Amino acid sequence: MAVPVRGGRGGSAFGGANGLRGFFSYRIFISAMFSILFLATVSVLFSSHHDSTPSEKGYVHHTILALNSDPLKTRLDLIYKQANDHVTLVNAYAAYARKLKLEISRQLRMFDDLAKNFSDLPMKPTYRASLFEPEGAVDEDVLRQFEKEVKDRVKVARLMIVEAKENYDNQMKIQKLKDTIFAVHDLLIKAKKNGVIASSIAAKSIPKSLHCLAMRLVEERIAHPEKYRDEEPEPELEDPSLYHYAIASDNVIAVSVVVNSVMKNAEEPWKHVFHIVTNKMLVAAMKVWFRMRPVQGGAHVEVKAVEDFSFLNSSYVPLLRQMESAKLQKPNFPNEGDDPNKETSSVKSRNPSQLSMLNHLRFYLPEMYPKLHKILYLDDDVVVQKDLTGLWNIDMAGKVNGAVETCFGSFHRYSQYLNFSHPLIKERFNPKACAWAYGMNLFDLDAWRGDKCTEEYHYWQNLNEDQTLWKSGTLPPGLITFYSSTKSLDKSWHVLGLGYNPSISMDEINHAAVIHYSGNMKPWLDVALNQYKNLWTKYVDNDMEFVQMCNFGL
Repeated sequence: MAVPVRGGRGGSAFGGANGLRGFFSYRIFISAMFSILFLATVSVLFSSHHDSTPSEKGYVHHTILALNSDPLKTRLDLIYKQANDHVTLVNAYAAYARKLKLEISRQLRMFDDLAKNFSDLPMKPTYRASLFEPEGAVDEDVLRQFEKEVKDRVKVARLMIVEAKENYDNQMKIQKLKDTIFAVHDLLIKAKKNGVIASSIAAKSIPKSLHCLAMRLVEERIAHPEKYRDEEPEPELEDPSLYHYAIASDNVIAVSVVVNSVMKNAEEPWKHVFHIVTNKMLVAAMKVWFRMRPVQGGAHVEVKAVEDFSFLNSSYVPLLRQMESAKLQKPNFPNEGDDPNKETSSVKSRNPSQLSMLNHLRFYLPEMYPKLHKILYLDDDVVVQKDLTGLWNIDMAGKVNGAVETCFGSFHRYSQYLNFSHPLIKERFNPKACAWAYGMNLFDLDAWRGDKCTEEYHYWQNLNEDQTLWKSGTLPPGLITFYSSTKSLDKSWHVLGLGYNPSISMDEINHAAVIHYSGNMKPWLDVALNQYKNLWTKYVDNDMEFVQMCNFGL
């Protein structure tokens, strides 16, 4: 190999320069050889793969047959393929590591030779006699020659150090890594914002299958009006000794799943009463569903429209009055910036369902059902997995709302839902107070009436006409209305997050009485989390003819 010629052997510093050029030429030659070998290897692999595998269609056909015949064979094929892929990856890294090892070994030998050249230079007889003998005078010509050789070697050393610097300059590597991290972080922020918007659009959209189901149910009502005449209300609907549930929804299939899941897990199904409220467009479809598919076990079902409750009008309900005056606008809370979590909240606040009267019916339950003492409010995106009658036996200690708290650390505190820069909020509430969840709430209607909670809700809703106290939604006014009148329930009663959190343990889910698909990934949407979807679909009435005709694909 070409190395700088040692001065002590008659070579000059220019020999070092020639050695460096030889080193560079050698590196180019080695790189070219590695490239040729790599291309040849890839070509052999591809040609052998082409010769040994069938056509694409044949391979797909083979795979389908394998799936149909022996799932373990498919599993073995996947494991084998995964192992082969990693072998290829390891071999590639091993080849690169060997290349680096050879390059570093060459650099080490060259630096050793250059250091020896520096050490040998003063030991040359000419320089030692003329420059380093203590009693002799320094010869100027010899000194000039010595200086020239030293400078030539310094030049060669600097060129070699520049070439090797990229392998040893940690500061440069750190800076490049920081630049990469910042670039990826910017991309992550943009991706989160785009994901929030896309998820919101998916959540607000109504699948064709739901439209189809509602239309076919209404068509059934029109075709056979005599079968679906309204009947006299059953006395059980007002019997306070039974277990009463309230569900407000415009989703027929979701409501049917909630009711089915309650009944299939109830120990005494004949003691359960469901009060379902929907909008006037879907009330006929909802009634036809429960007439065609009556609830098993002797439970009682009442279906009404919001408009059937005459007191719910704009002169009494602040939300309706505000919606009619068209003053609901997006507030400008401080410090939103580029925080994707706050962007999520902002997008959610603009969801029309958050402004729907259907969503705010929960604040009027004592007036809607004046003869009842307690009622369990369920969202339409929950699934019941256990008998819930134990909730009625819980001592509410004079509290109005029985709910599961959701706070942990600094998350899900009042400060995340209310605008504490407003003096009224700051004066009345603790920003560190623990928030709770809607979805499964036991309401003591007698205590509600005694505490005048609806009047409290109206007071704050009127103050928030310009949305300076909180953004749209039902949880912030709920946190305010039931601030000092909420009974904390054991967390096993209600597990949330199946509509956005893929990390909930199956053990926690299996021990829950109610699981809640809170979030945008509802189980009836294509964006649902697959690992939780079967917990919902097993309660879908797939035998119902319209469900089959509308191609739900569940």
